[in-house]
Amino acid sequence: MPDSSAPAPLPTVNREWHLLSRPVGRPKTGDFALVEAAVPQPREGQVLVRNLYASVDPYMRGRMSDAKSYVAPFELGKVMQGGAVGEVVASNAEGLAVGDHVLHFLGWREYAAVNAKDAVKVDPEAAPLSTYLGVLGMTGLTAYAGLLRTASFKEGDTVFVSGAAGAVGGQVGQIAKLKGAARVIGSAGSDDKVKLLVEEYGFDAAFNYKDGSVSEQLRKAAPDGIDVYFDNVGGDHLEAAIGSLNLRGRIAICGMISVYNNTEPAPGPKNLARLIATRGRIEGLLVGDHYDLQPQFVQEVGAWVRSGELKYRETVVEGIDNNLEAFFGVLRGDNTGKMIVQY
Repeated sequence: MPDSSAPAPLPTVNREWHLLSRPVGRPKTGDFALVEAAVPQPREGQVLVRNLYASVDPYMRGRMSDAKSYVAPFELGKVMQGGAVGEVVASNAEGLAVGDHVLHFLGWREYAAVNAKDAVKVDPEAAPLSTYLGVLGMTGLTAYAGLLRTASFKEGDTVFVSGAAGAVGGQVGQIAKLKGAARVIGSAGSDDKVKLLVEEYGFDAAFNYKDGSVSEQLRKAAPDGIDVYFDNVGGDHLEAAIGSLNLRGRIAICGMISVYNNTEPAPGPKNLARLIATRGRIEGLLVGDHYDLQPQFVQEVGAWVRSGELKYRETVVEGIDNNLEAFFGVLRGDNTGKMIVQY
């Protein structure tokens, strides 16, 4: 009789998303293709991972351009990349065995041959696997490091967060509250998201930026000004924040999703000169500069998640077939919390 305990044979066909052309303006379906390829064999020092969850994030739009940036662009005709969590189904590396779960950076495909040194073992018993892409992953560390280090947050600050119902923004606001902010204000793109920020995430005030002038709504929500602005949007939000910035206020630039699809350079804020009077500071944020905070982040934020003090949402899209549409959804702002694709 056959050995019923023997592992099932691996499939031979892998599906993966390729970039066919560099998008001009808003990305289109025709810029991409879902391609069939052979399932790779793990070389020495590698493991074969069956991806279970993949991340789609706004920064990926930048990698579709060949403009000089902080990271290499996606190659035309090649599979794209992104955060993913999966199960090891074959191992040719010490320290990782079949059945282990790992976090890595070769998403946008069903199976990936991952260098063991580039894979981080994660525990599905400690937290749901999807959280290692969001609240306990790169997204969460971005929020944590950006607020506490880049923006030099201190107890008693008034904090404004744009895109606050997104994966990073929602966490920034909650961490600020947990760390003793005097007041936290968020902006979002729908009334339901505004309600979420106040009623579930504990923001002191929130507004729908589609309802009118961002500057006017921010002044109403923060009549005494703001000490910290965490920017995920850019454009009119950044100008509004500069207009409300208190003496020695700090602005952390995490993203500017409002300009990612522009075909011409967007005009900068008209009120930059105000930074002279306020002695304000603007600093860009890349999470890769802050991985030294990872142990501290996991310990502190993990405890808040387990206790229920820090809440999170995920928008989960099913199937690799819908990977591209999930990415488009992030650019449109369809997601509440982290956008994740379950394979």
